[in-house]
Amino acid sequence: MARIEPFQGLRPRKDLAEKIAAPPYDVLSSEEARELAQGNPYSFLHVGKPEIDLPAGTDLYSEAVYAKGKENFERFIREGALVQDAKRCFYVYKQVWGEHVQVGLVAGASCQDYQDDVIKKHELTREDKERDRQRHIETLHAQTGPVFLTYKRVQAIDKLIAKAMTREPESDFSTYDGVRHVFFVVDDDPLIRAIQKEFRKLSVLYVADGHHRSAAATKIKAQRQAANPGHTGDEEYNFFLAVIFPDNQMKILPYNRLVKDLNGMGCDAFLARVSERFTCEASGEKEPQRPQEFAMYLGGTWYRLAARPGSFDGKDAIASLDVSILQANLLAPVLGIQDPRTDKRIDFVGGIRGTGELERKVDSGKFAVAFSFRATTIGQLFAVADAGKIMPPKSTWFEPKLKDGLVSHRIG
Repeated sequence: MARIEPFQGLRPRKDLAEKIAAPPYDVLSSEEARELAQGNPYSFLHVGKPEIDLPAGTDLYSEAVYAKGKENFERFIREGALVQDAKRCFYVYKQVWGEHVQVGLVAGASCQDYQDDVIKKHELTREDKERDRQRHIETLHAQTGPVFLTYKRVQAIDKLIAKAMTREPESDFSTYDGVRHVFFVVDDDPLIRAIQKEFRKLSVLYVADGHHRSAAATKIKAQRQAANPGHTGDEEYNFFLAVIFPDNQMKILPYNRLVKDLNGMGCDAFLARVSERFTCEASGEKEPQRPQEFAMYLGGTWYRLAARPGSFDGKDAIASLDVSILQANLLAPVLGIQDPRTDKRIDFVGGIRGTGELERKVDSGKFAVAFSFRATTIGQLFAVADAGKIMPPKSTWFEPKLKDGLVSHRIG
């Protein structure tokens, strides 16, 4: 049974929503964020990436960064750029990207559900990144970046969400990346109760993106619960900000790989080693056409790689993933990259940047070889999470990204 709760959202003044909405903290470098926010004092990047208001080179985990985020957040509230709703609401967040449309319910998701595995995970988290999100939430006393959750589609929920969108939206604008963002407030109590009732019928939700944010919120919940002798389970700290989408609306792009060197080999020797586990031929195709196939960019040429029979276990939810096949048969044994989470020789490029980005980086000489993937499917993600297993790092890239700043959740 999945528990979700309405909350008193802290939202932009209607005329400022477009200026405030900003990319999430973890998809831009500090330099990119500084450039994007230039000339816009209302950009939520001043809250999500507050180092942009400090001298270049400032340690991202320094106390000054969190303090600056709090200062900017409180200024937005003090000046009326952000205003808290008078009552507890749900919200509906619709995104349109070309022909793709996704509509999510914005709600407080249960930290207890996260602890009890009602909300299933598919990634490992890193202690330093968890702690960073903890400090950000604790300093602001608010969750400002939503967690991206998904569930197996239910028609009854579809109908309720459609009903919530029959009213006038609070904001409707398009951003520089070509995505349209439409935001609705759901303050009708019977509709709120009906939505909660349908979600209670779900046995599980899944984290699509935002493992560090949800893990950080859950740790804060545990700390505050321990310090509160009157804990009831209904306090705001028991819930984290989430946008929850049905699985049939999920858009996953590939998460491509770049490697800085050929592990001491020349191109011919490297191709010979690759050919032991893959059929390998120059094709000019920049994107693979079938599962268990890859496109490899090396020396100005695109090659088609196809995994040889017997090189992976097709019945294993993890081993059969394309990212696992390449890791087990090429990145580790040929290029010597045993742990892609920590090895500095490998880099990852979300599919939104395209294969042109792979070519550019290899052609620059900074990287020796690049690999283009097919996207992991939502069904594969569910299979891994349901099995209680962990996806390899950088297996999924969800688009379009949720904007920060359209609603924040204050936890007191």
